[in-house]
Amino acid sequence: MSDTTAEPPTPTPSTQAPSPRTAAPAATPMTRREVEDTFDLDALYTPEERMIRDAVREYVQSELAPHAGEWWREGIFPEHLPRAFGEMGMLGVAIPEAYGGAGATATAYGLVNREVEAADSGLRSFVSVQSSLVMWPILTYGSEDLKKAWLPRLATGEAIGCFGLTEPDAGSDPGAMTTRCKRVGDDWVIRGTKRWITSGTRADVAIIWARDEDSGRVLGFVVETDREGFRAEDIKTKASMRLSVTSELHLDDVAVPDANRLDVVGLKGALSCLSQARFGIAFGVLGAGFATLDEAMHYLEDRPSFGEPLTGKQLVQAKLADMWSDLTKGSLLAYRLGRLKDEGAITPTHISMAKRDNVRAALQAARHARDLLGGNGITTEYGAMRHMSNLETVSTYEGADAVHTLILGRALTGRAAF
Repeated sequence: MSDTTAEPPTPTPSTQAPSPRTAAPAATPMTRREVEDTFDLDALYTPEERMIRDAVREYVQSELAPHAGEWWREGIFPEHLPRAFGEMGMLGVAIPEAYGGAGATATAYGLVNREVEAADSGLRSFVSVQSSLVMWPILTYGSEDLKKAWLPRLATGEAIGCFGLTEPDAGSDPGAMTTRCKRVGDDWVIRGTKRWITSGTRADVAIIWARDEDSGRVLGFVVETDREGFRAEDIKTKASMRLSVTSELHLDDVAVPDANRLDVVGLKGALSCLSQARFGIAFGVLGAGFATLDEAMHYLEDRPSFGEPLTGKQLVQAKLADMWSDLTKGSLLAYRLGRLKDEGAITPTHISMAKRDNVRAALQAARHARDLLGGNGITTEYGAMRHMSNLETVSTYEGADAVHTLILGRALTGRAAF
């Protein structure tokens, strides 16, 4: 009788025990420029736009980015920066050269915001307020005397400006403002309080919006901050935008001459200024978003886990891919937004969509980066937590996310749901 016991099968390659892990081949990650310009938008910018962008990028990365975390921790905006920004031509980029600006395109102004915000949103906020909320209304609605008196000094950083619209109880609904103005002889007397004002305690001049007690119309004024009755104090309790000076303004019967009144009536004046600032934000936040993506990629490539860099893990790559894709779509949106503005075809709806969606993309990128950096992600030695905290504020100011959502809903349906 033969032996029926089967011999054990010879292991095949598919059933053999796994061999020890071998070292993964060297990776070739994309460069930062490749990541940020996946669709070759660079070729679509003019030589002047690229020159301005590259000069600002070099300055920001060498002089601002290395110090931004320290300045944020200490809650300071260094006093030398306004003059330094002015010397670099970063203030009033799209303001005509006749008034001290660079006379460049709106797109160039957007790219400046993007480069500055790669260091910190608070730095971009200064540039944005100075250029869009102070210089632009003086240029657009101010008399020739006001333009000559203020714009060249604001462009060099010799003078600093602020924009007073938001109040303690009137943010998303500026029509509810309680600040009042009244004509008294050749002057206007202004009384009220403004809050969340960038550069308030540093400002030499303030753009103030108030409701006329007699007509009920909203009017804008250029108010020198050394006038009697004008007082500003800083808000010290911020856990966000700590590199930016944020203040509360008190106007106790401040008298200004009628010559200081802006030539615009109604909230449309204030809102048109906000459109300029929101335009810059739509570009700016991409700088913060891409900065967090770049930081995360470098950190994860240098961080081994279970035998290989974290960049080789599927869940890590999924988050990086989402960050890259969303920020790239934001870049395409910002580019088209800039060209629409340069062509004079931009609308508030365009701006609302770009501001809302690009802030969302940048904030989500910062949140992902904070998570991917693990415990180090909550420290200010890295930028992710700082950018994330700042972008929470950017999502709220210059029109909260919900407000821009309702603006889009109104445009889509024809029905206001405010």
